[in-house]
This record gives sequence, C-alpha cells and structure tokens, in this order.
Amino acid sequence: MSFLEHLEDLRWALLKGIAAVLVATVVAAIFRDWISAEVLLGPAREDFFMYRVFGIEAETLQLQNRTMTGQFIALVGIIASVGVVLGFPVFVYFLWKFVEPDLYPRERASLRFAAIFATVFFLIGVAFGYLLLMPIALQFLNEFQIAPQIVNDFDVSRYFSMLTTSAFGAGVLFQLPVVVYFLAKLGIATPERLRKYRKYALPGVLILGALLTPPEPITQILVAAPLFLLYEGSIFVARIAERRREDSLRKAWGANEPQDASSP
Repeated sequence: MSFLEHLEDLRWALLKGIAAVLVATVVAAIFRDWISAEVLLGPAREDFFMYRVFGIEAETLQLQNRTMTGQFIALVGIIASVGVVLGFPVFVYFLWKFVEPDLYPRERASLRFAAIFATVFFLIGVAFGYLLLMPIALQFLNEFQIAPQIVNDFDVSRYFSMLTTSAFGAGVLFQLPVVVYFLAKLGIATPERLRKYRKYALPGVLILGALLTPPEPITQILVAAPLFLLYEGSIFVARIAERRREDSLRKAWGANEPQDASSP
C-alpha cells in the first residue's frame, strides 16, 4: 500500500472509533435520567452503596446551580464522559485493526496484550476513582468547616468537574504498568531498577494517598494500597517484557550468526 492509502485506512479507523464513541454517547443520552440520578448524583447521596461497603456514616450533599446553564452542562458532560468510557474499548479495537496487518506475529501478540492491558486498567482506574476516591473526598469536604457559620453548599458544575477529574485521573494513573511495559521493552525500566526504587515508592504512594484523601489513616491506606500494588505489578510486567526482549534479541542474534562452513 502507498503512503496515502495508509492514511486513508487510518482515517477510516479513526472515524469508526469516533463513531463508536458517538453511538455510546447516544445510548447514554437515552438513559440520561438513570445516569443523572445514579451515576452523576450517586456519590452525593447518603445511601450510595460504597458508603455501606466502607462503613461510612455519610450525609447527602446539598448541590446548588448558580449559573443559567450549570445543570445542562453538567448533564451533557456526564453523558459525554459515559460515552467515552463505553466507547473507548471499541476505539482501541479499530486502531488495533489498522496496525495489526503491518506487524510480525510476535509484535502482534505483544501489542494485542498491551492494548487489552491498557483498556482493562483504564476501566479499573475509572472505577477506582469513582467508587473510592470520589465518595471519600466528598464526605470529607462536606464535613469540613473552618467556622460554624459557613455552610457547605456545593455548586453542581464544580461537583461534576471533581467527579470527572477523580475518575479519569485515576484511569490515567492506572496506566503505569502499560508505560512500564513499553519502557522495559526498550530496556529503560528494568525489574532490578524498579526493585531498587521500591523503598521510595512506598512513602511516595502514602504521600499521594494522603493528598487524595482526608487526614485519616484508614482511608489513606485504602487508597495507597492499590497504588503500591500497581507498582509491584509493574515490576512483574517489566520482568515479562524484559524476558520477551531478551528472547527476541537472542533469536535475532542466532539468525545473524554465520553458518559453519564444515556443516553439510
């Protein structure tokens, strides 16, 4: 195929992926009443199921709309976010179908693993931010007061911004093993180097957990523990990537060795 034909295939792959996200967004718009009540406002209610899981005595947040378009923008934003989350795996699939024909079988298996790995960990990260980070932070901020005469009435637009930041930020954070995998394939992030810096990773995730949660040790540990497990999982992923890299180099070296002239 010529360069322009490759560009045409890439264009169609991107269009199909975007179309999948748009279809998922339309589906989210159809179920907007359920999404707004259960997804958008779920963590703001005291009966949100995660509060029962962690034994938190929650209070329902008082949300206010202080702008003409605040509620409309919040609903459109959450519908678009749900559409992106639902359509993301399909988008990755169409990009994979574009790249796949130009890869060797070993490269194809490696990238297929990375694509599935990235998608699964992105969804796990979104769930982590929405189900853990958001409820804990909300209840802390709702109860926090610097003076009794100051009442916490949150703006719905700021609430939605915090919701999307927690969910998508955690989704990006959970891409750490995928990044480590590619760095290990390049020989940059080795298991030995990651083990060496483990002593810095533990206090690092504890500090991050303290920044993301209220000043209470149990919730900080609940947040820091998955992050540290993510780092440990990155070491395991780096070991797999390094082993595959060494096998590839060994095979390439063996293929380039000159044949023995005395062999038949």
